[in-house]
Order: sequence, then structure tokens, then C-alpha cells
Amino acid sequence: MKFLNIDQEIITLIQQEELRQNRNINLIASENYTHPLVREVTGSVLTNKYAEGYPSKRYYGGCEIVDQVEQLAIDRCKELFKFEHVNVQPHSGSQANIAVFFSMLKPGDTIMGMNLSSGGHLTHGHDANISGSWFNKVQYNVDPETELLDYDEIQKLAEQHKPKIIIAGASAYSRIIDFEKFAEIAKKSNAYLMADIAHIAGLIAVDLHPSPVNFADFITSTTHKTLRGPRGGLIACKAQYKEQIDRSIMPGTQGGPLLHVIAAKAVAFKLAMQPEFKSYQHQVILNAQAMADEFKKLQYRVVSGGTDNHLFVLDLRSKNITGKEAESKLNKAGIVVSRSTIPYDPSKPWITSGIRIGTPAITTKGFKETDVRAIVHLIDEIVSSNQFDTKTQAFKDKTYQLQSSTTVNSTCL
Repeated sequence: MKFLNIDQEIITLIQQEELRQNRNINLIASENYTHPLVREVTGSVLTNKYAEGYPSKRYYGGCEIVDQVEQLAIDRCKELFKFEHVNVQPHSGSQANIAVFFSMLKPGDTIMGMNLSSGGHLTHGHDANISGSWFNKVQYNVDPETELLDYDEIQKLAEQHKPKIIIAGASAYSRIIDFEKFAEIAKKSNAYLMADIAHIAGLIAVDLHPSPVNFADFITSTTHKTLRGPRGGLIACKAQYKEQIDRSIMPGTQGGPLLHVIAAKAVAFKLAMQPEFKSYQHQVILNAQAMADEFKKLQYRVVSGGTDNHLFVLDLRSKNITGKEAESKLNKAGIVVSRSTIPYDPSKPWITSGIRIGTPAITTKGFKETDVRAIVHLIDEIVSSNQFDTKTQAFKDKTYQLQSSTTVNSTCL
């Protein structure tokens, strides 16, 4: 690696992380592997440039080239998703969400979002987040029996509490989200609708999940996860709100934009327009469904009974292991998952009764249905093992063998 002699410590850590990523099987639903060009652009000279403001309206000189970079990212994103207006400057999905609140709300206003244990996100009104401490929050849950969104109950809550913004979106919900139904509910309660598509943006981009574009006032997303771009965020909105949204990012909640990341977002948007990207997203869903099906054959309970997207949540209570314990064992064996609450979870949020499994990263590495079913059996073997400590290395060897035999078919590495 170039400049190895300048900082051996950090270069060594990067090399170790690269080895970990190459050896391990990554089932974290919010992670993916970016295209080499995305990584190269992220590390480009664009990181040297300050450009507070927007194209042609900067507070710094020397922005004539980066203006073109940001405009290209904007134009591509609008073309990809059919957005009326988009701001590509948010540093993350969480910052995008907070910026929408900042643009339209005052502290104490009411927001309504999905409860974290039902599959929501911290920024949808959780007590530990600014969204739950600065605003009066109302949380909706999934149906206790079906574990699906109960739109009738959501409508009742909206009519009762009159939120100013309703948030439609999730971080651990495996079924189709009906944005049109959410829009009807928002209209009846005179609320804005904000769709958080951070997890499903890649699926929406290729029409494998319904789009909120015709229904939501505001749309937020990350640019990694299923979209497979750099770590970052974006906000789209109806044209009538563009000035409020742009002001809420700069100068409202951010200063200088990260032009090197924005350029990498532009690359990701272009890659998402290619025919092979839809094939990739289709395989992501097939892999998730194959894994959920195989787990059910092994007597695991899958929350809501299955998946329509890139992830699902396993209820581990019947296996006498917590989500935290399963995450730890699997990680030691080279399979990386995130522990997850299940709806109405009796365990503490730090412990959890389940794990969340996602297929974007392994699909990028070339895994197909037969491969992911093999992963399921390896997970079952690890989770069920009563002699794990003495078999850890053997499990790691199995993981690496499965990984190395599959990644030759990588779709972008």
C-alpha cells in the first residue's frame, strides 16, 4: 500500500479489516460492499475542497468544478428515482431525518413513527434520540398476531394524536410498505408524510418495491445499504418544499458538504441505472426468501412468517439463546449478524430475543440460493452447538471455505 511508511499502525488496521471483510460472511442488513470506483472517488482530491452552499451559490471561491460534481449527483438521483427535488448533501440517513424535522417542526410538535421493537429506527421517535426528546412522539406497532403493519390502527392513532409528520419506513421490517395507504392516513389527519427508504432504496430504484415518490411529501434515504454507494444520505421532497429542505441542511444542520462522498454518490446512482443492478436486487430478494424458508424448515420462527425484501428477523426464543449470545457466537465463527428485537420483545433492547439477517452484502459477493441455504445450516450448527468453545476454529474454517468458494462470482468487487 502506498505511503505505508508514514502511518504503519493505521495501514495495518485497514489491512486487518480488509482481511476480516474478505473472510467473513456478512449478513448485516445495513451493510454492503461498494464498487472499487466508489471507494476510489471517496478517497479523491475532492476531499480537499470546502463548498458551503449549493451549486452556483457557494460561500467559497474555486467551486466551479465541484459545482458540476454536485449537480451531476443531483441530476442522476432525480433520474433514478423520479424525484422532483433532491438534496444530496446529508452526511447520513439520520441527519437527513433530523433535517426534515428541523425544516417543518418546532420542538414539542407531534411526530408518529414505528416503534423500534416493531422494526422502526431510532430517529423515528425513540426516547434515546433527539427525535423522541425534542418532539412529542407517538409510536405505532405491528399487529401482535400477524406482525404486519396494521393500517387501521395507524389511522386511529393519527386521528387521535394529530401528528404533524407521519414517518413511513423501517430498519427491520421484512414486508412491503404501502406508501399509498400511509398517504391516505396522513391526508385525513392533515399531516406531512415522510418516507424513510434507507433500507429499501435499491429495491425501489429498480421497481422491486413500491415507490413513495407519488405519495410522500419528504423522502429520506442512506446511499449505502441496498443502494451500494458510499456511506451518506439524501433528502427528496415535493418541489414546493425545496427551499425549506435546502435551508434545513445548509445552514440549518450542516456546514460544508463532503464533495468526495457526493461524487461517490453520483457514481452509485449511475451504477444503479445499469441493467445488472436490477438483476442484483432481484437476487437479493431471492436469497433472503431462500434463507427464511430454510430457517423455517429447521424449526426457527421467522417474524411475520417470511420476507418480501432484503432482510428478515429470526425469533430465537425456541432455541434457548438470546440475540446477543447468538451474535457473539456467530461473530467468533466468522458470520456477522446484528442482534434485533422482535415485536413486543420480552428481552431488554441490549439483549434482544432475535437476530436480523440481510442479504445485500453476500449477494454482492456472488451468493445464490443454494449457497445461502448452506449458510443457514451452518448458522444452525453454530447456534445449537453445546461445544462451541472447542469447535470455534472448525466453524471458522467452514465459514471461510464457504466464503472463498462463492466470491469468485462477485457482482461488483
